[in-house]
Amino acid sequence: MSRKIKWGVIGSGGIARRRTIPEGILKADNAELSVVFDINAQVNAEVAKESGAKDAGSIEALLDADIDAVYIATPAGLHSGQVQTCAKAGKGVLCEKPLGMTVAEAEAMIETCRQKVVKLGCALMMRFVAQHAEALKLIREGRLGKPTYARAQLSCWYPPFEGAWRQDPATGGGGALIDMGGHCVDLLEMFFGKVARVSCFINNTVHDYKSEDSAVATLFFENGALASVDTFFCIPDNSSKNALELYGSKGSILARGTIGQGPAGEMVAFLEQEGKDYDAQQARTEAQGMIIAPEPVNTYQAEIEEFSQAIIEDREPLIGAELGLRNQKILAACYESAKLGKVVEVG
Repeated sequence: MSRKIKWGVIGSGGIARRRTIPEGILKADNAELSVVFDINAQVNAEVAKESGAKDAGSIEALLDADIDAVYIATPAGLHSGQVQTCAKAGKGVLCEKPLGMTVAEAEAMIETCRQKVVKLGCALMMRFVAQHAEALKLIREGRLGKPTYARAQLSCWYPPFEGAWRQDPATGGGGALIDMGGHCVDLLEMFFGKVARVSCFINNTVHDYKSEDSAVATLFFENGALASVDTFFCIPDNSSKNALELYGSKGSILARGTIGQGPAGEMVAFLEQEGKDYDAQQARTEAQGMIIAPEPVNTYQAEIEEFSQAIIEDREPLIGAELGLRNQKILAACYESAKLGKVVEVG
């Protein structure tokens, strides 16, 4: 029988309870849930009962349990300290994005894990979406041609309410940009390579909380391609179709709904044949394009299985800490651009 990694969860409410525990850890072939902790004792007891796990009364008690890895799904302001505490206890850590609140925090987390020789991953799970993997394959095969422009959109309705840590930079690091835009930025770098510089606007268009409810960023890639990220906390859920658009010199790959928490979504590629001549009429056809519909992958199960396998095989996770740090550097440049009103180089 193959080995199963024993998991603990810090922050068992929220995304862990809704998605990562039931769809990820409990479904993974190479993982099992051992113990959970949440600052809300009642919620934690409920999650423990639902999942058949032990109910830890503290992080220290969780780390004393027989576990190999910890999934951290707490507010962003707690990530750095909790990751380092877990690392010092010798546990591998899969941390929800963002990887801390700042570049400096991400670097400190990485250094502690390096010193303690434990794995550190960042839960940028949208890389595991089956359609995204197929789009990346087409791009790598040259089917899209030279990358020219991309757009990634992720928005929702997130009104003010008491205790919402994403609505205060002191606890979340920012608003819509760092919370949802981070996924968009990561995906675009996966498809088009490294971002060289950025220009960004943020605003509170509808909601008056401390974090931004609106953000639009323009990205300039090292290969010369351009992209835009639009992400809002003030657009009704069903009104935002979470578009992903990838354009190149040989065609486009267009998707709706592939960016998000669920497996739903549709993707179509419109790819030209080699040697297409200039058409003065610029004629458009009603061609259906190539539908990209691979077998859906549950991204939460995929991220847990991949990180567990990295521990088993003693290798770096596919979505490791360096990707989380890279994401922080781009987001930091975006916030600096919004503050200064100018283009900013990515460090």
